[in-house]
Formats: sequence, C-alpha cells, structure tokens
Amino acid sequence: MASIDALELTLGDLERWCEAEGLPRYRASQVAHSLYRQGVRDFAEMQTVPREVRQSLAGAYGIGTLGVRHVAHAVDGTTKLLFALPDGATIEGVLIPDGRRLTLCVSTQVGCAMDCAFCATATLGFGRHLTRGQIVEQFLLARAAAPVGSDGTRDVITNLVFMGMGEPLHNYEGTVGAIGTLTAPWGVGVSPRRITVSTVGLVPQMQRLLEETKVHLAVSLTAVDEALRRRLMPVTRRYSVAELLAACRKLPLPRRKRITFEYVMLAGVNDAPEQARALMRALHGIRCKVNLMPHNPCPGGEFARSEDAVGAKFADILRTGAVHATVRESRGSDIAAACGQLVAEGEARPAQD
Repeated sequence: MASIDALELTLGDLERWCEAEGLPRYRASQVAHSLYRQGVRDFAEMQTVPREVRQSLAGAYGIGTLGVRHVAHAVDGTTKLLFALPDGATIEGVLIPDGRRLTLCVSTQVGCAMDCAFCATATLGFGRHLTRGQIVEQFLLARAAAPVGSDGTRDVITNLVFMGMGEPLHNYEGTVGAIGTLTAPWGVGVSPRRITVSTVGLVPQMQRLLEETKVHLAVSLTAVDEALRRRLMPVTRRYSVAELLAACRKLPLPRRKRITFEYVMLAGVNDAPEQARALMRALHGIRCKVNLMPHNPCPGGEFARSEDAVGAKFADILRTGAVHATVRESRGSDIAAACGQLVAEGEARPAQD
C-alpha cells in the first residue's frame, strides 16, 4: 500500500502534484471528483483521467485506510458500521434515518480522553486521533452502505454530526480538516449548515471552530452545578461551568444560529425540577436550544435513564423561562448505536504511557 492516503490531500495538494508531474491543473479537479463525488476506491476506475496519470497516482498514493468489518441494523432503521483501521483498532459510525433526513454520526478518535462518567466510549481510554482522511472516509463508506429505497437508489446522507467516538475538538486539526474536505465544492460538497460538531466544552477550540467554519456547535452540558458536573464530566476541572457559559455568551454566532446544549437525563442525578430551574437561569441571555437526551445505559454503567414523564416535565420547566427545549428520541439502542453507547465491539482499554 502506498504510504500517503489521497483522502488526506486538499485540491491544492493535488494541483501541486499535477504541476510536479507536468500535468495540467484541471486534472486535480478530475481526481477529486472521482474520489469524493463518485467514491472511487481504485485509481484504475477513474475513467475521466488518462491511464498514464492513473498509473502515476497509484505509484504515489493509496485511496483510504479503513475497511468495513461489520454492519448492524436496528429495528428502527438505524445502521451501525464498524470500521477497521490499519493498526487493528476499530471505530464506529451510525446512520440514522428520520423521514427524509438521513444523518451520519462520525467518530474523530480511537477511544476518548474526556472520561465522561455516563459514556461507554470513555471506558476505552484514549487511543489516538483519526486523520482528516479517516474521518472523511467514514462518510464515503457510509454513503456506499446507505439503505436502498423503493426506487432502487441509495438514500442520500443529508446531515452529518461529529458525535461518535472521541472529542472532536481535542482532535481539532483532524476535525476541521475533514470539515474542509466535506464542505468544499471540490470535495463532498455538504452544506456546513447540515453539519454539527459536539464538544464537552473545550473553550478555546469552540471559538476557533466558529471563526474558521460555518458549522453548528453543540455543547454537552448535562449539569450546571459545578460539583456535579465535575463528577460527571472531568473536563469541568479545566473549564468551570461559569467559564464555559461565559464563553458561550461571547461566541461569534451568526445572526440566525443558536448553540445547542445537550443534557443527558440521568435518573435521580440531574433530572429534578429544581435542576431544570437552575439550568433555565444559567442559560439566560444565551441564544440557544436545549436537547434533552435520554441516557442510554451500558453494561456495568452506574446510571439509569430518567422516566419519560420526568423528561417531559423538565422540558416544560425550561420552556416557562423561554428556553427552547426538545426531548431527543433514542435511536438504535438495540444494537448499541445510540448516543453514549459506542465502544467499537471487542476494543479494550489501551495501555497508558
């Protein structure tokens, strides 16, 4: 296999390669179109590129580093894909259908370093960052595995969320690089308005993300009490609740955009009416919406899911304070594909340096 993955390259990189090879620059656009619009996995299949150019490309690059090891289908139509990496590690991605919308949830790391108490991925520890190309490749492979409709064509992925394994903003360069390829006219061409990046609240990177991209931002909050959030989300020791919310107030949000706050509902832990009122007060003055997320329990986990009636009451309290609140429907839990359940089956916690 060639040492350099072509999916790591920008259009500028491809143009520079063409110039070095004495080729016209437009060949770079043809190659990019084959890679990202047609999903070509072999240079020999690039019919718009002359054979000698294909041969030169094959000598310099490979296409992709991931393989699909397993595909699981849930009763609600959710599809989970297990991707294998060259070093033997595995990651997961999830396709979530919802009417005319088909959302892909991608991973950005092998494991995760954030150690959130309610998330199964945290049990893996941190392995490593995924590269720009490996994040993009999840989209390309998932697109090829999307359900086939009654007309015989594959469903189109309409939305993309960076909410899989890992903390996207911990892997800032890989995440933003992948967004560049995914949104570029020469790349996949997804509108940034259809991409959401979720973070536990890495404050400096949050500001950079909104300055450097046009994607939506979601912040996993889950508690506004400092001591409780420290227990649930250790990142709070680095960025306090007050510091996180102050940063959210100052973020350079475009006029019609809002921050989404994700709040995982944990029975008897953070779902009491007084905690809803505290959340309402804490979010005052922030242009936002709150997504109340039913906890998806994992084997050996210490938390239970809040009752539906408790979640509905919590949402009603937020709405009395003019906070836009919704209760998210849990999807794919029967195949461990729901939020907080991704552990890439068979993975063990890596040894720490």
